[in-house]
Amino acid sequence: MKTAFLFSGQGAQTIGMGKELCENFAVASDTFDAASAAIGIDMKAMIFDGDSETLMITENTQPAILTMSIAAYRVVESMGFRPDVVAGLSLGEYSAHVAAKSMDFEDAVRLVKKRGKYMQEEVPVGVGAMAAILALDADAVYAICKDASAKGIVEPANFNCPGQITVAGEKDAVAYACELAKERGAKRAVMLPVSAPFHCSMLKGAGEKLEKELNNVPVSDLAVPLITNVTADYVKSKDEIKDLLVRQVSSSVLFEKSLRRMLADGVDTFVEIGPGKTLCGFVKKITKDANVYHVEDMQSLEEMKTALGEGGNTNEI
Repeated sequence: MKTAFLFSGQGAQTIGMGKELCENFAVASDTFDAASAAIGIDMKAMIFDGDSETLMITENTQPAILTMSIAAYRVVESMGFRPDVVAGLSLGEYSAHVAAKSMDFEDAVRLVKKRGKYMQEEVPVGVGAMAAILALDADAVYAICKDASAKGIVEPANFNCPGQITVAGEKDAVAYACELAKERGAKRAVMLPVSAPFHCSMLKGAGEKLEKELNNVPVSDLAVPLITNVTADYVKSKDEIKDLLVRQVSSSVLFEKSLRRMLADGVDTFVEIGPGKTLCGFVKKITKDANVYHVEDMQSLEEMKTALGEGGNTNEI
């Protein structure tokens, strides 16, 4: 058995996420407390008892998802489960770095709070937009973006799985891309309820600000192989980490290619760690042969344990 741990991205957040794990595992509760100390926000109060509007603010969402994901990861780790490879969707790549021991958790929490702030500040609300295009292939979406760019910036943002690609850019150009997509056979082309055009060239300035923050953060050699969004390939050394995280802000997320790389390298078991099971769905769209699990609460944790056996993968980290 070869196992990949996948970490959730922005959009999966819900009020109450991680509460059950914190009530049952000290290591999860301690993770939330460490995040609170790192950024000066009571994470338990905000995530367990707060309101959706506050949690939806990008500079809150990003540290919240990272915290919940690492709390769940540490519970899984404490039971003896180890990944052979890790990856994360967008924001989730920071969780993957913490799991791979290449970045300290507290540093990552501080970084993603600033990442969220810079991404939101770069493009005023209402100027940028994103849309999901379903049932067209990558070549068709590239062609649509090229044609729609007559109305402004629009670029492929996320290649999630076969037939699910998101685009990002200026609002009018994205809306026009949706029109073209429908004309060219898309099953659906819908504007997404997001506050900024993530993963497109409009966010290059946010990446530059993030780079200054990253320069102050130590990174270590990866203890577990990590496949990065930007290249859909393994990070070769710690010297690449910061540049890839800077580029990731304004680059397309090559998640489908990342999953296919893992499958080609023999991964047969995927465990999504963090809120939701969106990434499980992406895996299932690519292959019906893999074992797919997720961990976000006690029920899903027990299901994963039952399926894989206590400490099912004992690779050392």
